Formats: sequence, structure tokens, C-alpha cells
Amino acid sequence: MLIHARNVLSPAELQRIRALLDAADWADGRITAGTQSAQVKRNQQLPETAAQIGEARAIVRAALARNAQFFSAALPREIYPPLFNRYEGGQHFGNHVDNAVRLLPDGSRHLRTDVSATLFLTEPGSYDGGELVIDDTYGEQRVKFAAGDMVVYPSTSLHRVEPVTRGARVSCFMWIQSMVREDAKRALLHEMDLAIATLRAEHGDTEAVISLTGNYHNLLRMWAEL
Repeated sequence: MLIHARNVLSPAELQRIRALLDAADWADGRITAGTQSAQVKRNQQLPETAAQIGEARAIVRAALARNAQFFSAALPREIYPPLFNRYEGGQHFGNHVDNAVRLLPDGSRHLRTDVSATLFLTEPGSYDGGELVIDDTYGEQRVKFAAGDMVVYPSTSLHRVEPVTRGARVSCFMWIQSMVREDAKRALLHEMDLAIATLRAEHGDTEAVISLTGNYHNLLRMWAEL
């Protein structure tokens, strides 16, 4: 299930994050790569020691907390602290699958990666290349969204970032441990949630809508891991 979440960041939030990142010193992106990923990863990343990372993360977290579409699609139990990367001058990230388990930056515990997300911070017309290419149930999906928009997809997906041949592609990326581990179950719940919202908007809280809402929550209760 690939989800396009629009306008996750407001224009003011986007402007502030870009100002923070423009003032930052970037590091080699392989600092968070696994053994296989490190062989195909060629980009820059904001290091944990960067002075700007705390505020940038706080802005993203606040935006995610108010975004109903993100919550419906990911059903987050825990979000890995958002990271930031930059591609320019032909940099790219070859085909890979995200690590199944990641150690949190503070070393306190591990997080299972069920869902991956990329939040775009530069407009697609400002750079050439840089498409996020994701293999999913419906074939190869090429993603290059507007600044402030996010793509949410299963962490089990094979994916890559094409070389950036002009300008710079700056984005925020993260992993989510979901309350519902299986993608097929999350997809079913998300589609059901969207259908309930549509029916409620068109017909109000009819007896059928209330029944469907109850079924949604009973399925979530059955499948959720807390």
C-alpha cells in the first residue's frame, strides 16, 4: 500500500526546516546504512550531532501528530526520530530493502520497521532526477512529490532513489513501528477508514455507518499490538 499524504507541512513549517537545513553541516549518508545498503548509498545526511536536528525533528513530529491520513495509513505505535538527507551532483541510493530492526539513536532499544516514509522538502521542479522508485503490488511506482507532501509505504518494499543530475533533493525520512504489523491488514483498515469517512460526510451517522465504525474498531482491537 503506497499512500500520498498531501500538505503534511505548512508553508511556514517548510520554510523553517529549509532554513535550518541550509545552515547545517552534512555528513556521509552511510552513517545509518546497513551492510548491504552501504554498498549502494551515495548521499548526505544530517548527523545526530547537528545543532539543527532537534528543532527540525520537533516540527516534523508536530506535523505528523495532526495528520489524520498519516495516522490512518501507518497506525503508528512508535516513530523512529526523523532523519534528513540530501542528494546532489549525481548522488543516488541503489536498490535496497530497509533494515527490519533499527536501534534508536540513543541506544535505548530497538524498533521494528513496518512502514517507511519520505517527506519531500524541495519542489520537484528545482532538481532533475531523484525519483523515489518503489516496487509494490501494482508494479514500479516513481514518486516525486511536491514539497511538504509525504509518501508512506511498507518497509518490506524494494526501493531506490535515482541520481540527482541538477539541483539538490532534500527530504526527511523515517521508519514506523505500526500497531498492526502486516501490510495487508493495515491496507484493509485504511480503506475501511476512508470509506467510513466518505459515508459519514454524505449521510451522517446512520445506523449502517455506526455499525461499520464498530467493525473497524473491533478489527483494530483484534490485530493491534500495544
